[in-house]
Amino acid sequence: MKISIRRSRRAATAVALGAALALTVTACGDDGSGASGDKGAEGSGKGEIVFWDNNGGVRTEIWKKIIADFEKANPDIKVEYVGIAATEYQSKVDTAIQGGGLPDVGGVGAAMLAGFAAQGALEPLDERLGESSLNGKLNKDMVESLKAAGGGDDKLYSIPTSANNGVLYYRTDLFEKAGLEEPTTWERFYEAADKLTNAGKNEFGYTIRGGSGSIAQALDAMYGQSGISSFWDSSGDKTTVNDPKNVAALEKYAALYKKVTPAADLNNDFTKMVAQWDSGTIGMLNHNLGSYQDHVKALGGEKFRGIPQPVGAGGKRVQVSNPVDGLGLFKSGKNKEAAWKFIEFATSKAENSRFNEAAGQVPSNTDAASDAWISKAEPTKLAAGALSDGSTTIVQLPYYLPDWNTISKADNEPNFQKVLLGKMSAKEFLDTMAEQLNAAQEEWDQQNG
Repeated sequence: MKISIRRSRRAATAVALGAALALTVTACGDDGSGASGDKGAEGSGKGEIVFWDNNGGVRTEIWKKIIADFEKANPDIKVEYVGIAATEYQSKVDTAIQGGGLPDVGGVGAAMLAGFAAQGALEPLDERLGESSLNGKLNKDMVESLKAAGGGDDKLYSIPTSANNGVLYYRTDLFEKAGLEEPTTWERFYEAADKLTNAGKNEFGYTIRGGSGSIAQALDAMYGQSGISSFWDSSGDKTTVNDPKNVAALEKYAALYKKVTPAADLNNDFTKMVAQWDSGTIGMLNHNLGSYQDHVKALGGEKFRGIPQPVGAGGKRVQVSNPVDGLGLFKSGKNKEAAWKFIEFATSKAENSRFNEAAGQVPSNTDAASDAWISKAEPTKLAAGALSDGSTTIVQLPYYLPDWNTISKADNEPNFQKVLLGKMSAKEFLDTMAEQLNAAQEEWDQQNG
């Protein structure tokens, strides 16, 4: 299966993330004044570097173990770890780009890469990778995905660490007790959501994401039900988000709120949503591979399963893309040599495998991708099979648009909450987002010819 990433009206880059799954300081002395125009320096390769984790709290423990390994192997380099919540990361980096104080190295996933690159904040990494022991050891599809997400210059601004995929987690014990079939279709999903709900006993069939990060999950539900297989229409100029089939799908999905979901879902980001599901009696949860280990710790391996997203009519599964995550080198850093050593170490076989086992995601290092733990993580195995057997179509989100992260977060998350509350129609919400996306695409086309 190939995933098509639209780059302009005249060009497209094919990225097989399905195949990827199937492989399954500020520097010492810096005054903090570095901004996007600061070219930084290579430095001595020793001393202190600062690392910003783009999923602080959730990944803090595993990153601290990797940092300890790195400092043991490189005793002349010290890494200052700064954990930043995923919901706050983009705004913190954007502020530092404009005002100074960027780290040496930080998490840079596909969803925010274009915006950072467009501001001139990231160092191109193609030459460094070409001279590195990592060359030829990174999954080519993940590398190409990050290249495509970076904009129109075909440069690599982030070294991939992992790939993710959407998963429908469900409580096998609750389904068995209610005599329900596995929610492998959207029809069964809605049936289960209704039957497992008893609000008086604080029992709900589903938990919907209404807080930070809600847009991608809503898009997944929309395209999954509508079966529309491209984010852009045949002209390549207009988005399909407000296609009538998507509008109808969102109306049905949003109507779940407070009917078969907790009221608290309105403000829940993924951490609150996952914690709520792990500690309560909620039948189903949409998230990704990253929360698998949290569910195992909370529920054990016998009370839940994580399966690919439901299929629609005719057995067709449509999902929106989950962005590849990675590590970027900030251009203003004063010790790039040491920072690059850290990136190389973190994406080496042993450390990349360790990170992804903890995160429940797919390693970027091809040597790590064959490690035994992957075959034992059922959601990863099932996702890999679904993406490689021809049953799944991926709708690639336009990560290459510098405005994508703003449109899909700050501009529209509050509006989605209005939809859940019945204060805005699904059509008005999607028409608004479509207008913004079409304008962003037109601007991108003009700039990239």
